Amino acid sequence: MKQILYIFLIAVSLLSCADRQTKGQAETGDTVVFRYARLLTVEQRDGYRMVTIQNPWKEGKVLHRYRLVPYDAVAQHQTERRSEKEEGATVVRVPLRRSVIFTSVHAALLAELGAQRQVAGVADLKYMKVPFVQQGVRNGRITDCGDGMSPVVEKIIDAGADAILLSPFENSGGYGRLEEISIPLIECAEYMEQSPLARAEWVRFYGMLYGKEREADSLFALVDSSYHALKTLAATTDNLQQVLMDKQTGPVWYVPGGRSTIGQMLRDARCRYPFDSDDHSGSLALPFETVLEKCGEADVWLFRYDNRQPITKAQLSAEQPGYGQLRPMRKGSLYGCNVMTSMFYEETPFRPDLLLQDFVQILHPELRGMPPLRYYQKVE
Repeated sequence: MKQILYIFLIAVSLLSCADRQTKGQAETGDTVVFRYARLLTVEQRDGYRMVTIQNPWKEGKVLHRYRLVPYDAVAQHQTERRSEKEEGATVVRVPLRRSVIFTSVHAALLAELGAQRQVAGVADLKYMKVPFVQQGVRNGRITDCGDGMSPVVEKIIDAGADAILLSPFENSGGYGRLEEISIPLIECAEYMEQSPLARAEWVRFYGMLYGKEREADSLFALVDSSYHALKTLAATTDNLQQVLMDKQTGPVWYVPGGRSTIGQMLRDARCRYPFDSDDHSGSLALPFETVLEKCGEADVWLFRYDNRQPITKAQLSAEQPGYGQLRPMRKGSLYGCNVMTSMFYEETPFRPDLLLQDFVQILHPELRGMPPLRYYQKVE
């Protein structure tokens, strides 16, 4: 019965999401309507799009403005310089043909959109687990541009980059030499959005950049509908298990804040999270004793780790003997996510539905007919 309900909810949510998108486009013409993203606005103008990214650290301020101009636009060369000066916008010719990307998150997204051939270079290659990147560097099609904090600008220029995708940070002090070359910097601020779906909706912006709008809109429609179907399914259960998140790092135990994307997803998965009422959108740095007091009697322990092999209880105990005081260690309800061998960090920012699916399945074992776990695996 639960399996039938799960399939039914997915189907209904897909239909309703498609209906919402059709209505939004009909009411506003070509102007893009974002349902969740709050830092991103796109205005359709005569022959181009104006994209505005709000500064997530300074309310009411603009982080960056872009003028997306099609490569084949009429009289483009005569208008670019004037528009950039008058509107304070960086002109970006779209679709991008030879971009350089600084994060594996965006590399994985471009693979999902089918835009691999439009990546000409990457930074921080050692962190790029995405297969097409590693293969492209090996065969010489993709340029290794060095460390993300101090990239080799000459290699970016030699790669013929028409844009650089990187993540902005508060009080970063700018981008150094990258600001001295005439290559647009696309500031990928989606990680500062306030909800999982708001962050994921930025895929539609990247679709505009790479000429993959239809693919991006379809992908987000799937994410939106699947996420809501899983949330609705979790709401049908009466089982409320208490969950403990992550594990100690050095002297500190970082747990997701109540308003973080993970905190919100735990709420949507329907469980008892001891820090649910916390108002932080990031992580909380806590001593072991506080976590033990708040979560020591949790029913399930979900944590991330970085290892070539699956972690064991013995290894956990060796890391921190105090873990033995946790109820999940005694009862065996431990699930670990190996970020080295999984695509957790690469996939989940734009596919929160896949992570929510793991949460719902682990926290509600009474629900049947769900796909196998994707990121978390039970610790033996």
